[in-house]
Amino acid sequence: MVLAAANNHLDCVRELLKQGADPAARRLTGTCALFFAAQGGFLDIVKELLSHGAPVDLPSYDGGTPLFVACQCNHQEVVEELLKHKADIHVQMVDGASPLFISSQNGHFKMLKYLLSQGAKANMKRKDGAGPLWIGCQMGHATIVKELLDIGADVDACREDGATPLFKAAHKGHLEVVQELLKKTPSLGLLQNGETALHAAALFGHAKVVKALVQAGAMPNIKNKEGQTPGELAKEAGYEHIASFLENPSQGASTTV
Repeated sequence: MVLAAANNHLDCVRELLKQGADPAARRLTGTCALFFAAQGGFLDIVKELLSHGAPVDLPSYDGGTPLFVACQCNHQEVVEELLKHKADIHVQMVDGASPLFISSQNGHFKMLKYLLSQGAKANMKRKDGAGPLWIGCQMGHATIVKELLDIGADVDACREDGATPLFKAAHKGHLEVVQELLKKTPSLGLLQNGETALHAAALFGHAKVVKALVQAGAMPNIKNKEGQTPGELAKEAGYEHIASFLENPSQGASTTV
């Protein structure tokens, strides 16, 4: 049954069900036929299995349900069908990742909007504290970030290490994401991790992000937990142009960093 579903063999699935095959049979990993049909986007097989009583939320042993993998692989019609059959939109993997989280991580904008319209919680976090907004910022998905912010995602919700969405976007150099976050007045000061977003951008040489943060009010002379300013970190990392800008940002405001 699992092999037939995974390879999109609808007639085989129908015959096996007719012969009494168990639609809830699982592999050693806990995965079932519905899991693989959802993962592959095989809508007809998904419908067939559900009509024969396949449990809609039967998870693999790492917590992955048919809904989760359908969202992960961006199969919109499958997701809609699973939700019609009362799939749990807030189901979480063992690590706490939700369908909305994986959609945000993978940049599936249409899927994310649909899940939100169906009541998915924007601030549901993984066990490490990272939420959909945080992962969207890390991956640089500006449209995802804007959507989540517009529906009320917490702009300063940090991961357990103290890194906020802005810190992670600055660290990665995602300028468009940083600009979206700055519209919601995120914290520009010292974070729980002992750093600021400006330290992160300066250390990794993201000049445009550095400039955007300073223009938004980030303090060039603020010191991290090690007693270093963003400019000092930039200089140590070999980004002399950034260090020079941070020494006198008003002078460099009208020029390219």
